[in-house]
Formats: sequence, C-alpha cells, structure tokens
Amino acid sequence: MTSQFTQRRECRAAAFQYLYAWSVNQPASMTEDLRLFFEHLEQPRDHYAFAEELIHGAIEHVEEIDGHIKSLAHNWEFERVAKIDLAILRLAMFEMLYRKDIPPVVSINEAIDLSKQYSSADAKRFINGILDRMKDKLGRDSRKPTTE
Repeated sequence: MTSQFTQRRECRAAAFQYLYAWSVNQPASMTEDLRLFFEHLEQPRDHYAFAEELIHGAIEHVEEIDGHIKSLAHNWEFERVAKIDLAILRLAMFEMLYRKDIPPVVSINEAIDLSKQYSSADAKRFINGILDRMKDKLGRDSRKPTTE
C-alpha cells in the first residue's frame, strides 16, 4: 500500500511525462492518447487520478500558464526553455495557480525534484527562480493550503 505522498509523487512524475510528450507532439485525440499512456504505466489507471487532474488542468490553462512563465523568465526567451523544463514549470504553475489545497512550496519542491531526476544540472536553479517569483505574486501563505 502506497502512502498518499508517494502516490502523489508518482502522479506528478506521470503528469510531467505526459505534458512533456504533449509539448513535443500534440495528439489528434487526447482521450485515446491518455488511454495509451496510462496503459503502459505500472499501476492501474485509477491510481493516477491525480495525474489526470493535473494533465487536464495544465493543458486547459496552458496559454495563461505560459504567459506567467514568459513574464517571470527574466532575460530568457520562452522558445529557448527546454521542453522538459517547460513541462515541469507548467505542472507546478498549474498547481500553484489552481490547486489551493496544495501549498505552493510543495509544488516548488516537487518541481525541483522532477528537474533533478529528469533535466540538466542547471535546470533546478532556473525552475526554482521562476516558481519562487510566482509564489511571491500569489498573495497567499506559501506553506499552507487554503480552502477558498
């Protein structure tokens, strides 16, 4: 039996992987693409319900999220952001902006952990810088969930 923490971490990794693939090659049918994606993971699809929420939310709000990334990536052209780092940023930004039940520092820490595992050595500083600036703009306690 996995703990909620472990399951959420697995879900974030799955959501990141899907968002990365989606950014490289957007499918004709997201429903079919998600079915195939989850079919190849270790656990049954219902185990990844949180991942599906994150995937749908990040893609639904991708234009707004990308706008935030563009405005916060000082001295960095958006087109130059590595697709892996962009997928991590989109995932974390979605959580920070739309999942008030998750403290922003949790989203930031999880994003940094994903960058350590999947991206370059310098990525964690870049990702942390952007997400830290986003955290400061949220206007809420970064260490506590809210129940709005």
